Amino acid sequence: MIQILDSTLREGEQTPGVYFSPEIKLEIARLLDCLGVDIIEVGNPAVNPEIAASVTQIARAGLQAKIGAHSLCRIPDVQKALACDIDFLGVFFSVSQKRLERDYEIELSAAIDKIVEVITYARSQNPNLLIRYTPEDTVRSSISDAIAASVAAVTAGANIISIADTTGYATPFHPHRSYAYYVKALKQGLADRHLFPKIEVHCHNDRGLALANALDAVRAGADIIDVTVMGIGERSGIVDLAELTINLMEILEDESVWKLNHIQELYRLVSDRAYIAIPPHRPIVGKNAFTHYAGVHVNAIAKDEFLYQSLNPEIFGIKSQFALGMQSGQAALEMALKQIGQGDLVRDREFVANLLEEIKEIAKRGTPIDIENELPEIVERYRMSELIANWIYSGER
Repeated sequence: MIQILDSTLREGEQTPGVYFSPEIKLEIARLLDCLGVDIIEVGNPAVNPEIAASVTQIARAGLQAKIGAHSLCRIPDVQKALACDIDFLGVFFSVSQKRLERDYEIELSAAIDKIVEVITYARSQNPNLLIRYTPEDTVRSSISDAIAASVAAVTAGANIISIADTTGYATPFHPHRSYAYYVKALKQGLADRHLFPKIEVHCHNDRGLALANALDAVRAGADIIDVTVMGIGERSGIVDLAELTINLMEILEDESVWKLNHIQELYRLVSDRAYIAIPPHRPIVGKNAFTHYAGVHVNAIAKDEFLYQSLNPEIFGIKSQFALGMQSGQAALEMALKQIGQGDLVRDREFVANLLEEIKEIAKRGTPIDIENELPEIVERYRMSELIANWIYSGER
């Protein structure tokens, strides 16, 4: 069973300008829990006291999901994380040659000693804690070095190894830059030492391949996928929660795994509080995701929605709809008139044809016509203009 770790409250808050108050973090966490994510990564308690307080508050909120904290590979930082009553601790330390030489200025053996020291300490403090070790920038590290560090981490007490594509470098199209390669190589390297931790993946979206890389990792045997709401995070962010879940549900052939009827409320909340608009064309949660427009499409969906739709919007607690504008045909307008309680007008074919031309003219302004709120006014204005025109014409005669 694939598990989902949501990092909206940690990775997501690394989006420039994004800040979630402790109250909003708790509200987001509750919605994530209702949706059914397995782990909620709240933040790094060592960054500031407010984050520590939020981690503690959410950890004590009685949620079903495991509550996690992120930490540098330092015992004082781990101590601050453990003080928050967490279920899950993520420790990261890069073993890429460039980082070791240019940033840490240490050898691989010294890095591994540090990783072992910190994980051994964390395990000694809580035997039931889930501990993840991340060799940061895994996919640009030597696979042998990543395996060596991971073996040492698991032997010291880590339950999970995360393959982090920290810079969005991975691609499914290169044999030695793909998640399939890294997942299989890491699992085999660990299994050769009779070690079988869960494998997690953290895919950044710099090349627009985060979701593709995550699914590549799933196919190769990954156990946990990191996501955020709207895919927010450092630079171009990471895998989007809604897009991943709908694809995994198809892979697993089970629509009951996650309760996606909460997804719209969750995305609206995060969008509002992050001050990041949801693009209308965004899959699943965008305004246009289940909106049909072109005349041929609307004609077809009036008979069967799935003639032009492969996803069931009811999974997400919404319904398909259609829009009126330059691309609309008579069938769309007739459906819209029935929707607003003006179905009697459909019998007047000339009126409908002329009204459609009026709607197409209005649509040139570049914004869609709101069927519920704007169309009744348009119909009324057009009726009045026809009455006036007829009155003038009859007077002239």
